[in-house]
Amino acid sequence: MTTTRATTPAHASASGTWTLGGDLTVHRVGFGAMRLPQRGPALVENAVPRDRDEAIAVLRTAVELGVNHIDTAAFYFSPLRSANELISTALGGPYPDDLVIATKVGPARDLSGAWTEHARTPAALRAQVEENLRQLGRDRLDVVNLRVLGTDSIAERFGALADLRQAGLIRHLGLSNVTPDQLTEARTIAPVVCVQNMYGIGVRPEYDAFVRHCGEQGIAFVPFYAIAAAGRETGATPDEHEEVLAVARAHGVGPAEVRIAWTLHQGPHLLAIPGTGDPAHLAANVAAGSLRLTPDELARLDRVHRGTAA
Repeated sequence: MTTTRATTPAHASASGTWTLGGDLTVHRVGFGAMRLPQRGPALVENAVPRDRDEAIAVLRTAVELGVNHIDTAAFYFSPLRSANELISTALGGPYPDDLVIATKVGPARDLSGAWTEHARTPAALRAQVEENLRQLGRDRLDVVNLRVLGTDSIAERFGALADLRQAGLIRHLGLSNVTPDQLTEARTIAPVVCVQNMYGIGVRPEYDAFVRHCGEQGIAFVPFYAIAAAGRETGATPDEHEEVLAVARAHGVGPAEVRIAWTLHQGPHLLAIPGTGDPAHLAANVAAGSLRLTPDELARLDRVHRGTAA
C-alpha cells in the first residue's frame, strides 16, 4: 500500500521521545545546525554565507514543528554567519523551556575557517566551553560532546569537561566520533548521556553492536551524516541504492526520509539530527519521524546496510 504525505506539516512529537540524563526529554527528530551558516559544503574555507533571515526562519520553523533538540558547535560558521549566533538570535530571549541545545568541543578553526590544532588541554577546552556559552547567551550548556580524533586515551580531556560539569557550566556530557573503548574509559570519569558517531544505511555496519550497547546502557546514540552518508560535509550524493528508492516510492517520500526513518527504527535511543537550510527539506525531515517501515522494508534496507543486497 502506498502512503502519501500529510497535507499539514508533521510534528516532531510523532517520532517519540528520549530523555537525556534523566531530566532533558527531547523528540527523537532534532535539528543539526552544521549546514545552517552557509550554502553548499559545510566546514570549509570561503563558504558562501546563507541568507541570515532565511536561516533564522528555518530555526523558528523547526521549533514550531516541535523540534526541541538542536545540535551545534562554535566551529560551525562561515564568513558572516555563526550557527550559535543564529540560534541565539532566532530562539533566545528567552529560549523555549523545553529546548535542549547540544554543542561540541575539541575541533578548532581560525577566523578564515581553516582547521587548527584540536583543543587538548583543560585550559583550551574551558575556553571553547566559555565561547559556546557566550555565543549562545547561556549560563550553562545543556549537553557538551567531546569530539575525538584517533583512538588514544581521552581521560584528561573528558576529565577536564567533567570538572566544568562539577563547576556548573555544563549539565550533561557526551562523546563524538569515539570507539567503544573510549566510551568505557569516559564512563569511569563521569556519566555519558549520548554518543554521536557517523552511522546510517551502509555506513559503519561494524558499529551495529556498539549502537545496541549504547541503548542497553541508557545512552542515546546520535548518528551524524545519516542522510549524507559518504557525501559527508558536502551532503547527499545523487547516487542512491535502488532498494532505498523503492521503499521511498512505496511511501511517497524521498530517500532522505527513508534514511532518517531507518535510523530511528534501530532503537528507541536513536536520535536523528538532520540539518538543512531549506524549509521544504526541514518539513520532510520532521515528517520522517512518523514514517513507519514494515518488517520486510527493514529487512531489505538492512541488507543494503550490510552490503548483502542484490
